[in-house]
Amino acid sequence: MFNLHLEQSAAGSEDQHRLYDVIIIGAGSAGLTTAIYTARDGWDTLVLEEEAPGGLAATTHRIENYPGFPEGVEGSALMERFERQAARFGAEVAPFQKVEKIRKEQDGTFTVEGEQAGQYRGRSVLLATGSKPRKLGIPGEDAYYNRGVSYCATCDGPLYKDQEVVVIGCGNSGLQEAQILLQYASAVRFVEYLDHSIAEQVLQDRVQSHPNAVCLLSHQAEEIKGNGRVKSLVVTNRESGERREIETDAVFIYIGYSPDTDFVAGLVELDDQGYVITDEDLRTSVPGIFAAGDVRSDNLAQVAVAVGDGTKAAVSIREYLQQRVLGSA
Repeated sequence: MFNLHLEQSAAGSEDQHRLYDVIIIGAGSAGLTTAIYTARDGWDTLVLEEEAPGGLAATTHRIENYPGFPEGVEGSALMERFERQAARFGAEVAPFQKVEKIRKEQDGTFTVEGEQAGQYRGRSVLLATGSKPRKLGIPGEDAYYNRGVSYCATCDGPLYKDQEVVVIGCGNSGLQEAQILLQYASAVRFVEYLDHSIAEQVLQDRVQSHPNAVCLLSHQAEEIKGNGRVKSLVVTNRESGERREIETDAVFIYIGYSPDTDFVAGLVELDDQGYVITDEDLRTSVPGIFAAGDVRSDNLAQVAVAVGDGTKAAVSIREYLQQRVLGSA
């Protein structure tokens, strides 16, 4: 569609000398959607992802509320389609490239520095890093991570076939991911701090009707114990004050998420919880930097919403680049 900016982007054969039109940080639903649009428009697009492409959606066992899939779809399969579509239009997706710093240069371009990646240069940047599972912060949580403590039932559920596990958190994430645990574990105990579940009713009904599920409401997790691997979870009944120790082979934690924004603290405006503040066109406080998806303040953490954000961000980025590149030609 536009040819001028493509000629100007070829500043050198090596990536650190190349000037991308769009650098997207995060290859989840929002980031890959934006990449589909910007690459299809002909803008030179690079997507940097700290882990494997797909984001949190790729770790979800089954997504049932994304339009177009009446029978539901595995999160990993859906996100693989997103990635293939972005690549088809020419977007460059680089996995395992952790971004540590973004710097705005005097000429208005941006330098993106990565732990493994070195440096990349771009005319615009999209923050689509999403969020990460929040930790409980109790004794034993870090010590037994990957030794019985997990934040991903899709990843680790099959390891606990015919064993007993605990899920902390009875919100949507906890009950949704528990669907896969209930396929393998002999028993799943749910520990919830509140005296009720805030999950969708359809998820509550599934768990409550399953013979291997037991829900402990108004209970607070205090400590994870073990001997090389997780052996038990200490909880306190918030109503009676009774403290008890639950034997378990694994603890899966779902108590919410925190935004992945440490690397832009002090660069763009963040809210009190660390989420990126944007205007209605997904522009941040720094011209040329945009944000989309779960990393954005006051955003609903849903794949469909992230896709909408990614689309809107792509349009805003297009307008910004047209003004900077084509408007100045």
